This record gives sequence, structure tokens and C-alpha cells, in this order.
Amino acid sequence: MSSNSTKGLGIYRIFSFPNPRIMTASPTEKIELGNQNIFFDRELSWVDFNHRVLEESFDKENPLLERLKFLCITESNLDEFFMVRVAGLVNLKNAGIEERSLNGKRTSETVAELYSKVGEFVKGQYESLNEILIELKTNKIVVVQDPSELAGDDIQFVKNYYKREVSSILTPLAIDPSHPFPHILNRTLNLGITLYSDDDKNKAKELFAIVQVPSVLPRFLQLPPNKESDVRRYFPLEEIIKLHLGDLFYGMNVKQIHTFKIVRDADISINEEQNIGDLLTTMKNELKNRMWGDAVRLDVHSGAGHIKELLRGLLELEEYQVMEIPTLLSLNDMMFFQGLEKTSHLKYSYPVPKSGFAAKKSESIFSEIRKNDHLLHHPYESFKSIEDMLKIASQDPKVLAIKMTLYRTSGDSPIIQFLGEAAENGKQVTVLVELKARFDEERNIRWAKKLEDSGVHVVYGVVGLKIHCKMLLIVRREDDKLNRYVHLGTGNYNSTTARFYTDISLFTANPEITEDVAILFNTITSSGKMPRLSKIYAAPTFLKEEFLHLIQRETDNAKNGKQARVIFKMNSLVDPDVILKLYEASQAGVKIDLIIRGICCLRPGIPGVSDRINVRSIVGRYLEHSRIYSFENGGKPEVYLASADCMPRNFLRRIEVTFPILQDKHRKRIGKILELLLRDNTQARVLESDGSYTRLTPGDDDPAVNSQIDMVDI
Repeated sequence: MSSNSTKGLGIYRIFSFPNPRIMTASPTEKIELGNQNIFFDRELSWVDFNHRVLEESFDKENPLLERLKFLCITESNLDEFFMVRVAGLVNLKNAGIEERSLNGKRTSETVAELYSKVGEFVKGQYESLNEILIELKTNKIVVVQDPSELAGDDIQFVKNYYKREVSSILTPLAIDPSHPFPHILNRTLNLGITLYSDDDKNKAKELFAIVQVPSVLPRFLQLPPNKESDVRRYFPLEEIIKLHLGDLFYGMNVKQIHTFKIVRDADISINEEQNIGDLLTTMKNELKNRMWGDAVRLDVHSGAGHIKELLRGLLELEEYQVMEIPTLLSLNDMMFFQGLEKTSHLKYSYPVPKSGFAAKKSESIFSEIRKNDHLLHHPYESFKSIEDMLKIASQDPKVLAIKMTLYRTSGDSPIIQFLGEAAENGKQVTVLVELKARFDEERNIRWAKKLEDSGVHVVYGVVGLKIHCKMLLIVRREDDKLNRYVHLGTGNYNSTTARFYTDISLFTANPEITEDVAILFNTITSSGKMPRLSKIYAAPTFLKEEFLHLIQRETDNAKNGKQARVIFKMNSLVDPDVILKLYEASQAGVKIDLIIRGICCLRPGIPGVSDRINVRSIVGRYLEHSRIYSFENGGKPEVYLASADCMPRNFLRRIEVTFPILQDKHRKRIGKILELLLRDNTQARVLESDGSYTRLTPGDDDPAVNSQIDMVDI
């Protein structure tokens, strides 16, 4: 296996990003918090992750519209990152609070480095966009950005569209002493305009105005086809508005016009100890405020000059908080082109998921689960098995009760329908809906209301915690006794994301696990103190303690000459206590492989500290979302699946579940999944000791291994 950081015009090679985290360490490094030589910064590590996504937009081995999708994802990721994480840091900085990150950086230092690194990242985004637009053109899809390229018929077509669909929606807003700066909505596209009147020949009295580009209309208008060509041409909505500014500002002349977008603080902070009366009402009110948070970033066209300074002053932003954008703003709107017809050749072809396990009748499906646990690997096995199970349970007269957690679910989820039908059929149905699932709060409120209308007992979260575990409990009367059936998973009950996220879930009737789940449900709904469970480890009470114990056991085994190995797969590794414990395990001789898609604050390869720790990230057509924790345990392997990553919030501020895989055949299957991920040499990037990531490529004699494609056979 060899490495190649230039594969697909890797973004690091293009821009030669300076890496301020390059450092040296010695075998005598102190294993303690605040030592900048042994930790990476959480926020900067996230930016590195988004770089890896951006690399996929440059990779010409990916289909063109998939490259465009990766680019759009980077924009969506970045906006959410600013709305929550960066906004929080900026608030601390503005308040003069200098907290220290894991590696000892002060808040102000982290903020400065973040904005600088993001500025370089944005340049990379537009390098990618330019390449993609050129290749779209070769595929007869053209985005017309210059109005001078419009033909005579195009002009009339655009004019008619403007009058018919656009003009009545627009509201020009002048900014002057009698018209203060409007509170522009978060992430909306706007036009900033400077004008002067026909009477003002010296242009002395300049007017500043704003026009919001309507989000209720498509961002791109398809122009009439050319009879001699099958090229599809699209014209941006903001350019249509620019052509008709005379209709909005009669008797005025445009001096400058530039597009801009504001990204605001959108985190919701609720003091639940003071709002224990009605969390639902409180959340509804807070959602209204989300649109009006303080600005944390301004995206504006390059060359905006005076308009940029006007906006920066009105928004009270520093110069470093302004990103100058060369062409189209709001890259996420380019997802429009994913929906074009006759473009299948420009997209991935996804295999049809296996059926998982299926049974036509309720008796047989419950009988199958009683005989054996069933392990499902999504998206390779269909999420529909879970929906079918819930549908059968809702209709089965022997099913008496259903309990379920919902953190995120899809907009058209049949799960909501089946839960409602179960309640209408007289079953006792309880659903724990997490209202604080970030950016899904409004959807969850709608579904919660719909469930209540069907007779479902809805529990709206827990004071001070998020319900992040994924659990389904079905109680069924069989032979004059009650039996329990449980589904546990690493991912959400969301049929949409289940097609693109890798997750693992388990159906079981194991009496110890089902008893644990029943106790956990009752503990949550009663607000009782969480007891120590038999097989399941649950946060926030015991999960972290047990997790550290399992790592310590591997350390002790290594010291005693027993087999010792750790393989973890997760989204992020941030928790300092876990990192320190992994360092100790490495020092004791434990071989540690970490498969971490996103943030990693652990620094591998430090001599005498972490030189037995390898870290890799896999970014590809699927989003690696499953959490797997495997321990060698002296030759008696133990495997756990979890809803939790190794982050302080998962251990301390959420209700999470880690559950064991008890049947040997399923442990072996998960072992094969992990080993395939560790052999990936096409989509894997290895984290180096200096903080950089190196993309792997097959050596001359090595077969190419793309784990996300090859996984279909496991």
C-alpha cells in the first residue's frame, strides 16, 4: 500500500495549506491535559474533516454530479459549523473569556486560526466549483452567469418570467436614518445595492438598499432550448433581479450591486432548570429567535468594496469575519442540478439493499428473533426491515405495548404512521421525541403533535439531557406470558439517511438486554435515577466509567503478556479522558486502530506515547456513521455497538446506549467489517503525527480496496 496526497488534485496540494500544528514530541512527553504536543484542537480538526469532503469534489474518479454534491455538502457543513461552534467561540471571545482548548490554545487564538483556515478553505471551494462548471458545460449543462451571454429570445423569456413569477414577491428596502438596517434572515441570499437619483448629477447623495432573493423560487431558471442544440442552460435568480432593478428603484441609477449572505449564531440555549413547565412551548419560541442571532460571517462578492464595508459596519463584524466570494454564493443551492432528468450517467449507481430478514406473518418474524439475534448493516441491508417490524407490531393483536425513541426521522417516515396506527388499534404506545435534535427541532415538533393526535403518549425529552439513544421495545403476549423484543442501533430511525449512512442495528429477544431496555425506558419517563444495568452501558451515569474500564483491561492484559488490541470506529474522538487512557494503553503495548470519520483530537505516532496508535478517516459515497468498539480481551473478543461517540457531550449531556454483540457469528461479521475498513486503500486517509492527512492508494502489487463498495459482500 502506498500513499498519495495528490490523488484527485487533493486540496492540500493545490493550496499548500500552512499547518500551524506541526510540532515535535519526545518519549518523555507528559501525558496530561493542556500539553499542546499531544492533543489536536477540536475545531481545527473539524475543518480538516471538511477538507476531506472537499477533496472528493476534486476527485475525477467520482461522477460529476457526485462531485458537485460533495461540494454542496461542504457548504452546508461549514454554515452549520459557524452557526453553532464558531458562534459559541466568538461569543466567548467578545465576552473576554479565554477558555483553553485541549491543546492549550486560548479562545482568541483558536478563533483567529479558524477564520484564517476557513478563508483558505473557501478559495478551495471555488476552485472546485470552477472545475465542475467547466465539466458540466462539456456535458451540455451550462450555468449562464453573465447576462451578456443571453440571446434576444432569452431576454424576453427572462423578462416574462420576472413579471409573472418574481416581481410581486420582491420588497426593496432602502437604508437611511428613517429606515434602519433590516434584520436579514440567516443564510438567505441578498443583493446589496448603492444608487443615486437622476437629479443628483454629482452622485453626492448615495442610497444604500437591499433586496432579498426569494427563497420560495428556484435558484436557477432554465432558459429556452436552442433548436440546433440539446444544451441545457440555466440563469441564476439573482441575475434576473439585477436586470430589472429599474422596476424596483424608479428614477434611480445603480452604482454598485453585489450579492451577499449572512451566517448567524443559530444555537439554541435553554435553561431547562428554569423552563421545566412547558419545554414544547419554550422550544417553539426559541426556534423563532434562531433566525435573528448575531452575525458571525459575511459572504460577499469579491470587489464589493464600499458595499462590503457598509455591511461589515452595520453587522458589527471584524474584517477577518468577511469571506470574499468570486462567483455564485450559497453553493448549497447547486444541489438543484442533482434533480435534473437524464443525468444518471453523472451519478453513482447504488446497489439495491439486501432485504435483511423478512417474514410475512407476525408469528414467524417474532419466532425468528426468539431463535437468533438479527444484525443489519445499513445501507447494504434494507432499513425497511425495521419499518416492517413496526408495521407488523402495530397490527398484531398479541402486541400490547410499543416504546420508541425518535431523535431524527425523515419527512415522509412511515414510522410515524405505524406508531399512530398502533395507538389507534388500542396498544399502549410511548414515544420519546427529542425536541433538541439540532436543526430538526421543527420537524420533531410537527411529528410529536401528529403522534399525540393519534393517541400516542409523547415524552418531550429530559431536563438537561438529550435523548440520543436509538431504541425500540415491543411487548407481546405469548403463551400466557409477556415477551419483549428490542431493536437497538447506531443510527437514527430515518429511512432517508439510512440509504446513505452506514449504520448497524440489532434485533434481539435476549432477556437480559430486553430487561435493560425496559428499565431504561421507565427510568427516562419517570425521571428516576438510572441504575446499573446488566448488559447495556448507558450515559450519562455509567457509560464513560465502563468505557474507560474496558480500555484499562486491555492495558492490563498487555502488561501481563495477554492478547490486547483495540479497534474503535466512530464519528469523533474528543473526550480527553478516553484519549489519555488510549495513550496509556499504547505505552503498555496495546495495538490500537481508530477509524474516525470526523474530529480527532488524539495525536498518533508520538514516540513512546502513541506510536502504537493508527488513525484513519474514510470519506466516500456513504457517510460513515456506525459506532463500533472492539476489545481483544485476552483472546475472548468483546464487541459493542453504540449511539455514542467518544465526546464529552455524549458521555455527560446525553442519554446514550452502548450494547454488546453476544452471538459469535455476529461478532465475527463485525470483525470482518472492521478489517475491511482497515484494508481500504482508495477512500482512506491516514492521520499523520503532524496533523495532516495522507490519502492512501494501492501499491503496484496491491489490489484496490474500496471498503464502501466491497462491504456489500460481508
